[in-house]
Amino acid sequence: MQRSPGRLTAFLPAKMPLTVMLGLFMLVALGQGRASAFSLINDSETEALLADYSLPIWRASGIDPNAVSIYLVNDQTVNAFVSGGQNLFIHTGLITEVDTPSELIGVIAHETGHMAGGHLTRSAEAMEGAAIPYYASMILGIGAIAAGAPDAGMAIIAGGAQVVQRGVLSYSREQESRADQAGATYLERAGLSGKGMLDLFASFRDQEALTDTQQDPFVRSHPISEDRLAALQDRVESSPYFNKKDSPESVERLKLVQAKLHGFIDDPVYTFNRYPTSDNSIYAHYARTVAYHKMGKLDASLQELEPLLAAQPKNPYFWELKGQVLFESGKIEPSIIAYRKSLSLKPNDAFLELGLAQSILARDSDTAAKEAIPHLETSIRARPDLAFPYYQLSLAYGRLNEIGMAELATAQYHDVRGNTEEARMHAIRAQKLLKTGSPDWIRAQDIATAERDPRRG
Repeated sequence: MQRSPGRLTAFLPAKMPLTVMLGLFMLVALGQGRASAFSLINDSETEALLADYSLPIWRASGIDPNAVSIYLVNDQTVNAFVSGGQNLFIHTGLITEVDTPSELIGVIAHETGHMAGGHLTRSAEAMEGAAIPYYASMILGIGAIAAGAPDAGMAIIAGGAQVVQRGVLSYSREQESRADQAGATYLERAGLSGKGMLDLFASFRDQEALTDTQQDPFVRSHPISEDRLAALQDRVESSPYFNKKDSPESVERLKLVQAKLHGFIDDPVYTFNRYPTSDNSIYAHYARTVAYHKMGKLDASLQELEPLLAAQPKNPYFWELKGQVLFESGKIEPSIIAYRKSLSLKPNDAFLELGLAQSILARDSDTAAKEAIPHLETSIRARPDLAFPYYQLSLAYGRLNEIGMAELATAQYHDVRGNTEEARMHAIRAQKLLKTGSPDWIRAQDIATAERDPRRG
C-alpha cells in the first residue's frame, strides 16, 4: 500500500467576487463532499475490489468504464463523492464501516447517478444563478451602510447570503434524490440488489438527529429526508433482484480489504483490539500481519502470514504483502522472490510491478537497474497517473549514468504531481541530453512547452 499527496480544486464561476466565492465554496464543499486537500493512498487489492463492484454499474449507466478514475482517500470518515466530471473519491472509512458489499455497491451506484446526470456541471450553473440575489443584496446593503444605516446594511447582506444558501442546498437535495433513483435503476439493470443502499441510507437518515459534529460527512453532504428515503424504498423494493444476496466470495473479499485497511491505517493497539490473537480467522491474520510489521516485529509478522499463504497460496496480494514486509525490513532477496510470485499470479499489475522493481533496485548495481526498468515501464503503462514509478525510473537511469533519461523521468514525476515549474526545468535539461526528434525528446518537449494549468497551485 502506498500513500501519495492529493489535491482537489473547487471550480467556481470566474467572475464571482471573493466574498461570494468563499461562501459558495463552503456550500460546494458540503454539498458535493469536496475537500481542498487530502491524502490519497494506492492499493492494488482495494482498487481492484472497487473496480469490480463498479464496472457493472458503470456499464448499466452507459458510462465508459475507461473514462472513470477511482481515488482512495485516506480518511476514516464515512464519505464518498464525485468531482471533476468522472472522478470517484471513496474514503477508507466508508469501506471499513459498511457491513456488506451491497452497501458499498449502493453508494457507488448513487455516486454514478451524479456522474451520469452531469450534476457537477449543473451545480456550477445553479451556483452562478444563485449568486444574482447575492449581488443585489450586496449593492443594497453597501448603499444602506453608506447612507448611515450599517446595521440595516449588514442585515440585507446577510439575508442575501441566506437566500443563496437555501437555493443551493435545495438544488443539492434535488440532485441527491435524482441520484438515488438513477442508482436504483442502474442496480436493477445490472441484476444487483439495492437493499444495501436502502439499509445504509436508512442509517444515515437516523443520524440526522445527531449534532453536526456527531454526524458522518456523508450525512451532511447527502441530506436524507423521510420523503426521499420513502421514494427510494418504493423503487428498490420493486426490483426483482431486491432479495438477491451477496456472494460468499464477495463478502470474503470485502472483509479481507477491511482487515488490511485497518492494519495499515489504525494504530496497532486498535488493530489488536479489533482482531485479538484469539481470533484465528483469515481476516484477523491479515490485519495482525500488518500490525506486527508496523511495530517492527518481523518474525511475528511473517508468522501471521503463514496461515494466509497456506489457505490461499494463489492470492497475489498475500505474496505482495510478504514482499513489502520483507523489503521494508531490509530483507531484499527474499522480498524479490515474494514479489516475483505475486506477479506470476497477477501479471502486469502496476503496483506489483513497482514493488518488484523497487526491491530489485535495492541491489544497487547496473545489472539490477537494467532489470528494474522494464518492470517500471510496465507499471507506468498500466497506471500513468502514478508518480512514484517515474521517481524509481529516474533512479534506475541515474544508476546507469543515462542522465537524459533520468531527467525525463524526473520531469514526468513532477508533471504527474502537478509541480509544473519543476517539471519544465527537468524537461529542458532532458532535451539538451536526448537525441533531437526522438520519442523521448518529444515527450520532454511536450512537458517543457506545456502551458501552465491555472487550476494547479
